[in-house]
Amino acid sequence: MVRIRVLVVDDHRIFAESLAAALAAEPDVDVFAAGSGPAALRCLERAAAEGRRYDVLLVDADLGTALPGGRPAVPVHDGDEEGLVDGISLVAGVRAAQSAVRTVVLAERDDPRRAALALQAGASGWVAKDCSLSRLLTVIRGVLRDETHLPPALLTGVLKELTAARKHRTESERLVESLTPREREVLRCMVAGLGRKAVAERLFLSPHTVRTHMQNVLGKLGVHSTLAAVALARRAGVGPADLGAAGPIGVEESSSA
Repeated sequence: MVRIRVLVVDDHRIFAESLAAALAAEPDVDVFAAGSGPAALRCLERAAAEGRRYDVLLVDADLGTALPGGRPAVPVHDGDEEGLVDGISLVAGVRAAQSAVRTVVLAERDDPRRAALALQAGASGWVAKDCSLSRLLTVIRGVLRDETHLPPALLTGVLKELTAARKHRTESERLVESLTPREREVLRCMVAGLGRKAVAERLFLSPHTVRTHMQNVLGKLGVHSTLAAVALARRAGVGPADLGAAGPIGVEESSSA
């Protein structure tokens, strides 16, 4: 019998333990639980190192919101023992690190926008938390056959969201393509969260030159703030500069460069 390894990721301990116990009653399912995004990532890494990868992750859509302090969720690469990782960021992180693992998002309520975001991040399904065990098992087995599962009531809304996102992405890509190679370098540094001084040091430019490039980037993208520029860049698929790599070797440019 081929066994399915499932990891439940939910910071509602009672729910996670109850779901894990119900799934464990199935003869072909091995189930484990993690109470946070960082804990889930450690479980995945440890399992991979030991040659016993997980097959399916069941991820709470509201992961992190139940923890005290009201702290915002953070990207996967910033998660630590006390940090938070929201559900959709975790889905994206798992897709990037272990693409063979299928993820299914468990949600308290139907939300077409967030369901679309989950699919874009790499999720294979969106399921109500109060669905029957038989339905959840059908989804688990289905995603392992590369099926995508959504509640019928969400299909129309999710399709509209995905169509709108594709339209925004196309427009965003067109705007990014209008940038010069140097301006794209600066934009990638902005996406990485670098300020003007840090960008100047990385690209071997003067702060004045970097300021000019940033102003040009905002103008060409048609936005008025760095945050808006970063959001547009993300929609266009622009990733952050690799902060682990050395910046390009070049000469000081004038403000007209």
